[in-house]
Amino acid sequence: MVIKPYGFAIWEKMQAEIDRMFKATGHSNAYFPLFIPKSYLSKEASHVQGFAKECAVVTHYRLVDDPNGGGVVVDPNAKLEEELIVRPTSETVIWSTYKKWIQSYRDLPILLNQWANVVRWEMRTRIFLRTAEFLWQEGHTAHATEEEAVAETVQMMNVYADFAENYMAVPVIKGTKSESERFAGAVDTYCIEALMQDGKALQAGTSHFLGQNFAKAFDVKYLSKENKEELVWGTSWGVSTRLMGALIMAHSDDNGLVLPPKLAPIQVVIVPIYKGDEQFAAVTAEANKIKAALEAVGVSVKYDNRDTYKPGFKFADWELKGVPVRLALGARDLENGTVEMARRDVEDRKAAKKVVPLTDVVAEVQATLEDMQNSIYQKALSFRQEKTTKVDTYEEFKQVLDEKGGFVLAHWDGTTETEEKIKEETKATIRCIPLDAEAEAGKCIYSGEASTQRVLFARAY
Repeated sequence: MVIKPYGFAIWEKMQAEIDRMFKATGHSNAYFPLFIPKSYLSKEASHVQGFAKECAVVTHYRLVDDPNGGGVVVDPNAKLEEELIVRPTSETVIWSTYKKWIQSYRDLPILLNQWANVVRWEMRTRIFLRTAEFLWQEGHTAHATEEEAVAETVQMMNVYADFAENYMAVPVIKGTKSESERFAGAVDTYCIEALMQDGKALQAGTSHFLGQNFAKAFDVKYLSKENKEELVWGTSWGVSTRLMGALIMAHSDDNGLVLPPKLAPIQVVIVPIYKGDEQFAAVTAEANKIKAALEAVGVSVKYDNRDTYKPGFKFADWELKGVPVRLALGARDLENGTVEMARRDVEDRKAAKKVVPLTDVVAEVQATLEDMQNSIYQKALSFRQEKTTKVDTYEEFKQVLDEKGGFVLAHWDGTTETEEKIKEETKATIRCIPLDAEAEAGKCIYSGEASTQRVLFARAY
């Protein structure tokens, strides 16, 4: 997957905000190796089982000229003593390091994050959502007590939810994964689930309580205040460039991207309308004043003075890129002391426009950007509410999935067997067991066995 400059600028905005949130909660960034000795991955049984099918393995370290003239070939004499895994995730290499770093309770907690690329050999790729290599962050923490580790796991899920809702303008449901959907090697997986415009669910972020599984596998112990040797408790958590996919699928329309202002690399574009050099010079002078005034209050602005394209092309180009606010400024506007403003989140192009006095442009733009951030979120929330259905029978469950899609709240008996049967027959999975679900006695839609609460089903990416 190649991420072009404009797309990478969006990822950088995401990265900057998430990184700020991590540091505000006491985390530091570090970096660990890309190549992981195969023996490390083998130490935690359920972890290796979970990732075995997706691992890319390095077996040799040199190429040589083909004696038969076929270019270059792998040197058979350059076989590695131990094969290396290209990291699919970093728990194993990090916990092998923590063993060296942790001796006493004074060394805890360790609160680290790394920004990195990972490789998972996917059979079916889908841009941004499921690619062989992707960018992400992965947090890995070590704690003296179970309570601390659980609190960390929940805190990071809440950080992700805060980012998704307040920056991406994507409403999410917080919950825990069923046993079969948990991260390989975790005791519990907390997640945030989002709904896309096609009615499919997207897992937008996960936070894992690892218990002492990796501490046992890598023999990571510490000396407590009571002078007793104890195993360390762990967590890991991550979000990836999948968030780019979420941003596109949650908000965009047939004209292109619709970006929430907080994540738009360019928040305002100014397009000049002119005839001849004299008008262009006058419009440019005013545009530069507007640009400077907006930048002074923290708004990112692009003045599109390309003379190789007409205004109509520029309007469509920036609309496609999802720039939140467009200002069109011409000679007539200068005479009237006004500028035409259009907002990207309103599909009716006529309704999206308004004329604004030049003296009010900064205040108007600021107010519009704030309103857009909120209205984009509200639109997505209304869509999710409309596409969330409670069902009490399996027939109703299948009908809703086929005809309406979206989230389906239904009773489940808690068994993996039932979960697998439903998945097999409908392609719907349990997205999460919602944390805010009310206790409610009922019967499993599939088996008819007793259930204490509804869980969230959906077809997903």
